[in-house]
Amino acid sequence: MSSAEVPVSSAQVAITLPDGSVRTYAPGTTGADVAASIAKSLAKAALAVKIDGEVRDLALPLARDCRLEIVTDKNADDALDLIRHDAAHIMAEAVQELYPGTQVTIGPAIATGFYYDFARDTPFTPDDLVKIEKRMHEIVDENRPFTREEWDRTEAIEHFKSIGEKYKAQIIQDLPASETITIYRQGKWYDLCRGPHLPSTGRVGHAFKLMKVAGAYWRGDAKNAMLQRIYGTAWRTEKELAEHLHQIEEAEKRDHRKLGREMDLFHVQEEATGSVFWHPKGWALYRSLENYIRAKLVTAGYVEVRTPQLYDSSLFKASGHWDLYGDNMFKVRESVTEDGVEKFLGVKPMNCPAHVQIFRQGLKSYRDLPLRMAEFGNCHRNEPSGALHGILRVRNFTQDDAHIFCTEDQVGEEAKEYFALQLGVYKDLGFEKIAVKLALRPDERLGDDATWDKAEEGLRVALRANDLEFEELPGEGAFYGPKVEFHLTDAIGRSWQCGTLQLDFQLPERLDASYIGQDGARHRPVMLHRAILGSLERFIGMMIEHYAGKFPLWLAPTQVTVATIVSDADAYAGKVAAALRKAGLRVELDIRNEKINLKVREHSLQKVPVMLVVGAREAEQGTVAMRRLGSNAQEILALDAAIANLSAEARPPADASSTDSAF
Repeated sequence: MSSAEVPVSSAQVAITLPDGSVRTYAPGTTGADVAASIAKSLAKAALAVKIDGEVRDLALPLARDCRLEIVTDKNADDALDLIRHDAAHIMAEAVQELYPGTQVTIGPAIATGFYYDFARDTPFTPDDLVKIEKRMHEIVDENRPFTREEWDRTEAIEHFKSIGEKYKAQIIQDLPASETITIYRQGKWYDLCRGPHLPSTGRVGHAFKLMKVAGAYWRGDAKNAMLQRIYGTAWRTEKELAEHLHQIEEAEKRDHRKLGREMDLFHVQEEATGSVFWHPKGWALYRSLENYIRAKLVTAGYVEVRTPQLYDSSLFKASGHWDLYGDNMFKVRESVTEDGVEKFLGVKPMNCPAHVQIFRQGLKSYRDLPLRMAEFGNCHRNEPSGALHGILRVRNFTQDDAHIFCTEDQVGEEAKEYFALQLGVYKDLGFEKIAVKLALRPDERLGDDATWDKAEEGLRVALRANDLEFEELPGEGAFYGPKVEFHLTDAIGRSWQCGTLQLDFQLPERLDASYIGQDGARHRPVMLHRAILGSLERFIGMMIEHYAGKFPLWLAPTQVTVATIVSDADAYAGKVAAALRKAGLRVELDIRNEKINLKVREHSLQKVPVMLVVGAREAEQGTVAMRRLGSNAQEILALDAAIANLSAEARPPADASSTDSAF
């Protein structure tokens, strides 16, 4: 088993650089050589190369003419992937040095770091993580080069079996026969890996930290052995690491499950896995958001409908959901025919097939279009139990769903109206930084390429016409059409994918929806699937964390607490609370025989925006002492003035036409 170079031709290799210039190099030239020929500073900064868009090792000989880019730490995504991948290798080496007999399995880079799964009988402890991390820093300082080798498949399998690495041997056995078996060394330690890697361990830097240990089944299958997964995070700089750790700390403080308990908003329990028990305060928040969206829809010309939960499987088979989405659906066996054929019902995972059924009732004319049909639709999806997370990912949820049936000529204007509505809502809800992405055709999909070409280009045109910058996501579309995704950045810098607009030519055809055109003939409508919030449960969970529970007054579950200083003011406090409720405010009355400082502290923990404190003086003068959440100051106001001010402040945003955005 020896190292093998990639074959190169005897002819000169033509390299096209990012600026469009072309340079020729002798056979065997590497990416490092190219970087050095351009500038010493670039050679020093180089981490890897991109050959025709694919990241490869800097030391790889160039075998053919290609487009080439030198990857440095300025290429944030590529640099982070390399750093995190290498950090996983360094961690695996540290583990096997410190804990002999531990087997390594797989160790990829992930969104904010890396992990590696280990087979070891003794559980890792927090103290072990400290030792492993210390050794990792030492390996980085040793600055060992990463070197690539190609091994014979059979010899590689036998080798890993001989050293007790049965998981590595199994990985190689399961690789396609055409796969080249590559090994990467960092000094004496080595690992099966496709690469690419940084030039040396020293290029990883010291901006990493081991975070936790968790259990993980080999290859994600509960029938297999349980492994130990060590998670770490890694960044380009110490500053980035510090910012990430601060974000984690803030996220823990803002965790919607923690705040949900403290604010008495909701709970989940095993007897209804994946469903939410909304408490009175949480339901007040839910209804406030729902009513706000409903008012926006009325202004925007939507009609609201309500559709069933259970459908015969024939509807979902016709729509394509049964075959392409069936694993995510809950199915109910209704009956078995005499010849043994089972009849199934499906619990709806989305509302679109049902809305087509309403559209098909009665004859529709081009004059009826566009028809904007909305529903706060209750849906169920068979999410894996391990993926469930508070109210952010559930099995039972409500979508602020709508479908716009229109002609092809109306798509542009309808998209424009939707974008305006969408961005206005996000601004009202406190989200200013928004990214737009266009998700394109997935591998498993309905329809032909020509139809997908038309749908994808239709959304591109709509986005450009509204001056919305967007990133394209190949393979991420729905199975029936491409979609525009809106990604919101919250108060601590996390991104959340929320609203979508999907352009669909498939369902109207499959479910036989039609309208009579100006020519008197039948035509298929275009179907625009759109959601602003997406799942209300998820959006509320996100908002709890974004606001850290401190909602603006119009959304707050409890808007005002009326609290007494002395029992002599109890009757007056009751009148104040009644007057506030009559004005439409959500009010809590606290006349407990407790000190006012205790009451203030407790209601502050409940994140109540306003406290009206009353004592004997306020009762005599018809006033209230107003205290705002987070402030020690108080303002003395006449009761009527306080009610007028709070009523105005608690009014939901009403302007549905706002198009201001943060693009």
